[in-house]
Amino acid sequence: GYGPFLFYDWRFDHEGESIDEFVLNQPEYADSAVLVTGPSFGIGSSREHAAWSIEDWGFEAVIAPSFGDIFYNNSINIGLLPVVLTGDEIAALREIAAAPDNEVTIDLESQTVAAPGFSASFDIDAHVKQRLLAGLDTIGETLLHGEAIDAYEAGREAFKPTLSQ
Repeated sequence: GYGPFLFYDWRFDHEGESIDEFVLNQPEYADSAVLVTGPSFGIGSSREHAAWSIEDWGFEAVIAPSFGDIFYNNSINIGLLPVVLTGDEIAALREIAAAPDNEVTIDLESQTVAAPGFSASFDIDAHVKQRLLAGLDTIGETLLHGEAIDAYEAGREAFKPTLSQ
């Protein structure tokens, strides 16, 4: 439920009226799934709420030249894809995205970003990539090892704490 509060102070004035010039208030960008941003995105966002609000808004990925470490990890933990491109690549994408009919597409499998007249590749940790492709969060990934966890717990000495279901 954090989506409506995304960039609230940029989207609304002091009286709570929509600022029409803000890009996310423009109808042609309302259903965008990719957010193209500036450097150091998410710096100072040490709580999960920042990533949650972006995901709740409907974004599936954020492209930036750099991210705050905590924001980057929080994004991965909820399945929001953070993509790092160079400043020049971001500038080109922003210019392309200025025309609302232009689509920016991210292919995680091939680690590429494409748009009309634009293509770039990005790096991502192989484990993170596989986790995102499988749609797993931290709990889901842990549950993949359910049989091993159960076997370990079954073999523990009775006086030690165990997981109960």
